[in-house]
Amino acid sequence: MAKRVLVVDDDPQVVKIIQRALEREGLEVAVATNGAEALLAIGRQRPDLVILDVVMPVMDGFQALRALREKPETKDLPVLMLTARSEDRDVARGWTAGVDLYLTKPFTMEELLTATRRMLEVTGAEEAGAEG
Repeated sequence: MAKRVLVVDDDPQVVKIIQRALEREGLEVAVATNGAEALLAIGRQRPDLVILDVVMPVMDGFQALRALREKPETKDLPVLMLTARSEDRDVARGWTAGVDLYLTKPFTMEELLTATRRMLEVTGAEEAGAEG
């Protein structure tokens, strides 16, 4: 079964580029345009990885990440923050909130795909270890 990635960003162009690249990797991709939509989508069908922007309307990425980390069923869900917020205080805020990886825009697609592959492999290895 294909791994499922939720891409959360309010910029349709960014979403389209990321979605195409991930689908070419054989991944199933779902999309949300803000943190509140992301939480609803995760509640409906839990992804294997969330790629989360920070600056979005309704609920920003930091708020969504905190909400995920507070719930037992999503506290360990892998989250990659992909954002233009590159100041030290923003990066620290992401790590403090519990992000697994923090990438800043602009990014190369190879950076994103490498990070995504690595995070999904780690998730897969953990699941395999738990089953065995």
